[in-house]
Amino acid sequence: MDPEQIPLRDLHLPEAVGWWPLAPGWWVLIALAAAGLIFLAYKQYLKWRWNAARRIALGELGRIRREYEDGADAQKLSKELSELLRRSMLAYAPRGEMAGLTGESWLAWLDQGLEDKPFTEGPGKTIEALPYMRPENVGNDADVAGLLAAVKTRLKTPLAEGTV
Repeated sequence: MDPEQIPLRDLHLPEAVGWWPLAPGWWVLIALAAAGLIFLAYKQYLKWRWNAARRIALGELGRIRREYEDGADAQKLSKELSELLRRSMLAYAPRGEMAGLTGESWLAWLDQGLEDKPFTEGPGKTIEALPYMRPENVGNDADVAGLLAAVKTRLKTPLAEGTV
């Protein structure tokens, strides 16, 4: 037989393996990754909701600070700061544990979880005395900037595990 008459064709390579449809293992991996992302997003949402009172309180503290800088008196400042601390701490701590605290016991409770004890040993101590000071003595006797910083520190710092 004549080799030129044999019907031969060139070699045909198979088509390249496509990436679609995915193998079942990839579908499992995608499902696990999606479940992980959904779980992380849910945890972040819960953290965001838990800190809602803290965010609102810090916004309120900014408003109180601006009012004081615009000329409000120190008695009003201390009253508003005290109310703000009570309301915001009630959002995170049991009512029976801290609602009835006054004086030094309230200041000691506010210091829980803070390193430098700004309420019992620092400028936050004036929150108890400020309403009873004469307005002309407030600038000399009270560290209002330190008090505002102490309140901001308390609001930003989560309560210690033993208190909640």
